[in-house]
Amino acid sequence: MKHILVIDDDRALLQALEATLNLAGYEVETTDSGQDGLRRAYERVPDLILCDISMPDLGGTTVLQALRVDPATQNLQVVLMTGKARNEVSMRSAMDLGADDYLEKPFSPDALLRCVASRLRRRELGEHVAEKTYEDLRNALHSTLPHEFFTPLAGILGLAELLRQDVDRLGREEMLGMIRDIERSGRRLHRTLSNYLRLLDLEPDPAPVPPLDPQTAWDLVSAAAMAAAERRDRASDLRLEGTPQPLPISEQNLSTIVEELADNAFSYSRAGTPVTVECSANEGRWTVRVADKGRGMTEQQLQRIGLFHQFDRSTYEQQGLGLGLALVKRLVEAHGGSASIVSSPGTGTVVTLAWPWRGDSAGART
Repeated sequence: MKHILVIDDDRALLQALEATLNLAGYEVETTDSGQDGLRRAYERVPDLILCDISMPDLGGTTVLQALRVDPATQNLQVVLMTGKARNEVSMRSAMDLGADDYLEKPFSPDALLRCVASRLRRRELGEHVAEKTYEDLRNALHSTLPHEFFTPLAGILGLAELLRQDVDRLGREEMLGMIRDIERSGRRLHRTLSNYLRLLDLEPDPAPVPPLDPQTAWDLVSAAAMAAAERRDRASDLRLEGTPQPLPISEQNLSTIVEELADNAFSYSRAGTPVTVECSANEGRWTVRVADKGRGMTEQQLQRIGLFHQFDRSTYEQQGLGLGLALVKRLVEAHGGSASIVSSPGTGTVVTLAWPWRGDSAGART
């Protein structure tokens, strides 16, 4: 039985609402105090709250604000009740704070029950989506985390053991080759863990940063793209094009973005095909464009891009947690930019990052 908490200082209305909702099969709890309503919501989280917007102690907007900042109640369905003539401004404020719906007094029993049923369906849908998202994430982590963390770790430990056992018999070149493999595995593990932690720690609204000097930005882009190319032994496939631009992003984030995009481009395309990294300015925007001639993605795959998701893993051996594009998108948007992807199977993928020009920037716009 769904549990509904009703908060209103009009006791006659409280009784009428309780009777109507009881007859419809709901479990109803009532109070004529906003403060007491908050206490009850914290003690036993209801499925839905109906709350009057104007009350002597705590009004509906204050109750709503308190509910939204508490993790235990922030996703509650909350319907505010108001008399339109005297509370229009307060209602707009409440909707801005995150009220899910409102009822204008006086309202009929049918209007009440339709509203309640609609909000409860929305809650059930939200819970279903959250459960599915969690299950998808759990399955993706189960299939990727062991591989991505333990494969390079096993390589490091295995090669170290060989060096320890055969140090007197191995030649210089053999030992150097093993050391290079250990270093490569260590860097892979470090990059995976770093990206994972960056996503966990990423602030939703970081402080604005001044645009980078055009040459500094170009040097960072070039170095990051080359690092990805050399990691895949494909330095000869890299094409750097365009002109230096004063990109409005931090040095660390720019390097991360370009390296992730270039690494994806090299991972999903064949050796001998070009990967192009281009900086340019046009139509009032600074852009960074990364293009490959790889296998591309379908429209459905593009729609499913997200954390820890890889496509066709059973068909194509892939390295990485699927963090690359998700991390890039969040970093770009955190700095006021946008990311778009154009791709089709068999023809390749083009990722374009764009930031609007800012008046405090200097540098070439050609």
